[in-house]
Amino acid sequence: MNANVVETINVAREVAWLPWAVQYFFLIGLSYGAYLLSLPGVVFRRPGWEGISRLALVGALVCGIAAPVALLADLHQPGRFWHFYAYFTPTSWMSWGAFFIPVYLGGLVLYAWLAFRPELARHGAAGGKLAGVARMLAYGGHDSRGALRVAALVAFVGAALVALYTGAELAVVKARPLWNTPLLPLQFFVTAFAGAVGLVLVFNRLSVRDAVATRRLADVLAITQLIALVLGAVWLVLGLTGVSPTHARALAEVGPSANWQLAAVWAVSATVATLLLAWKWPGSGLLIGLLALHSAWMMRWSIFIGGQEVPKTGAGYYSYSLPLGPEGLLGIIGTAGLCIFLYVLITTVLPLDRLASTGTPKAGA
Repeated sequence: MNANVVETINVAREVAWLPWAVQYFFLIGLSYGAYLLSLPGVVFRRPGWEGISRLALVGALVCGIAAPVALLADLHQPGRFWHFYAYFTPTSWMSWGAFFIPVYLGGLVLYAWLAFRPELARHGAAGGKLAGVARMLAYGGHDSRGALRVAALVAFVGAALVALYTGAELAVVKARPLWNTPLLPLQFFVTAFAGAVGLVLVFNRLSVRDAVATRRLADVLAITQLIALVLGAVWLVLGLTGVSPTHARALAEVGPSANWQLAAVWAVSATVATLLLAWKWPGSGLLIGLLALHSAWMMRWSIFIGGQEVPKTGAGYYSYSLPLGPEGLLGIIGTAGLCIFLYVLITTVLPLDRLASTGTPKAGA
């Protein structure tokens, strides 16, 4: 009796975490980074930070509201989000995240409302577009400092928890050495904060073009790029020396790949270019802002999508092509469109030039 033996060397698998996941981690990172950037001027009232912090708070709202939409889309069947609450799993960071996100977003929205109430009242009294809506939202327009601090504290706790779980969610995956590193949550946080600084630089360019604010933000951005380079160097040294077996395995997996080599060179070049521009030419606000946003997004794309191209078993790499439909390019464009819509909506009720104004003269940025 003859028998045919079929030897299976490897099985190609589709990526499980789609570009929607990249969009979510990118937007929620920008949101909590921008929230942190709002604290100096809004909560602590530090001179010179008022306009920067109000613009940052707008960015935190835009990205914070859009991020859960991308997360729901990544569930493939958004209606099952309630499973996270009905079937809570204490050992899952993803399950904990379902509770952390409402804490952060609830605190953020309340904090933003309390911070913008006086401005809403002034806009309502001045008339113009949606003045009636502004008066209604102001609800008296009182500057409630105590309530503002409490709301900011709730948002801070939520932001810390979101930053923790979004990094730990990947760092605990032992089957993927590229993800299984305690440096990943730190890299996510630093690049998220840098992206938030870049977002505020873009907003500043779209509003009053405050040169003083641009220079201050450029200084902060330069520091974040330096920290990002240090973290990358630490990761590389751990892999090259073999001090950390996980980092050594990760480097062995991605090192031979021409695509990963190109991505590494691109990432380092973009970070160095942003650092040098922010340090030597801080007036190039729009350019360094866009570079910071690009670096934050690229880092997440490389980790999520590129990381899934490395098989857990077997040799070689999986090939991923970005589809044109809702699970690919159209989804990315749709998320960007949602952010633009929210930005237009918020800045119609709260004019951006008025929020960014700090009494400094306008200048090119």
